Amino acid sequence: MTHSDSGNTGGGAWRNSPGVQPHAFDPEQQPELFRGVLTRRVFAFLIDLVVLTVPVILGYLFIAVFGVITLGLGWMLFWLAWPATVVWAIVYYGASIGGPHSATLGMRVMDLELRTWYGAPGYFVLGAMHAVLFWISISFLTPFVLLVGLFNGRRRLLHDIVLGTVVMNSSVRTQIAQHARTF
Repeated sequence: MTHSDSGNTGGGAWRNSPGVQPHAFDPEQQPELFRGVLTRRVFAFLIDLVVLTVPVILGYLFIAVFGVITLGLGWMLFWLAWPATVVWAIVYYGASIGGPHSATLGMRVMDLELRTWYGAPGYFVLGAMHAVLFWISISFLTPFVLLVGLFNGRRRLLHDIVLGTVVMNSSVRTQIAQHARTF
C-alpha cells in the first residue's frame, strides 16, 4: 500500500480523488481576485435593486391608471403585482448570471462576476437560486449573512458558500486567464 492509498496524505486526499474538482481560485496565491469585492458587492446590489424596482413601480402605476380608466375593474390586477415582482427578480438574476458575463447589471458596473468554486461560469438555475437564497438569508439572518464575508479569504457570503459560488473581480480574472495561456 502506498502513502496515497493509506489515506495518510495530510487531509487532502479526498480533494485529489477523481470526480472532485479543486478550488479554482486561491485567495492566498491570487489575492487581487478578491480585493474590494465585499464593498463593490454592496454597490452592485444597490444598482440591481434600482434595475429591479423601476419596472415594478411602472407596473404598479400602470395598474393604478388602468384601474381609474376601467372604473375600478383594473385594480383587480394588483393581486398579480407581487407574484410578478418575485418572478421578475428570479428571471433577472437567472438570466443575467446565466448570461455570457456571469454577472448582473450591477455586478458588471462594479467589475464583478460570479463563478462556481471550480471556475465554471454561472448558469440560469444557479443565478435564480442565488437570488432566492440571498433574499431568504437576508430575511432571516441579516447580520450573519454579511459578517461571514469578513472572515473568509474568498469573501463569500453565506448563500455563496451554500451554492458553491465565488464572486470576484472580473477584469483581474480575465488578466490571470490570459497570462495562463502561453501558446
